[in-house]
Amino acid sequence: MKALTFLLAILITGSACQSQQKKQQPMTSDAPANPYYSRTDTEKLHVTNAEWKKVLPPELYAVAREAATERPFTGKYWDADTKGAYYCAVCGNALFRSDAKFASSCGWPSFFEPIRAASVIYKEDNSYGMHRTEVLCGRCESHLGHIFDDGPPPTHKRFCMNSVSLDFEPLQ
Repeated sequence: MKALTFLLAILITGSACQSQQKKQQPMTSDAPANPYYSRTDTEKLHVTNAEWKKVLPPELYAVAREAATERPFTGKYWDADTKGAYYCAVCGNALFRSDAKFASSCGWPSFFEPIRAASVIYKEDNSYGMHRTEVLCGRCESHLGHIFDDGPPPTHKRFCMNSVSLDFEPLQ
């Protein structure tokens, strides 16, 4: 009985010590800083998904590199109306101006045109039994969202983007 009590005391003490050690360790991100992010460089990037996975937060990696979709009405930009510019959250490429953003009621930030034609590229998407056009960043080819033909004039396009794939810089 004494041996069992002694063993139990050692286990409890060991667990408490491990708990205390975990609490003392500083909270740091496992992901290193993104060396590919630039708001001025427009040169096309050729980075493997394995490398992106090392430098991107998991939620951004899932949307940008695996074409996941954030839930509607949950992203930070879906109803934002601050003046400024939107950039690719993966590489910093300039994508949209706020004056091209409109309230589409779809639950995702929507734009009627990109900043420049080369800001985005398009890819056929037949996933989930639908025929759509995927919108990718023109610099790093990360998934941004989809484009539809139900937007406002002058383009009648709706670039339906994931907030997590966007960074925003307000006008000063």
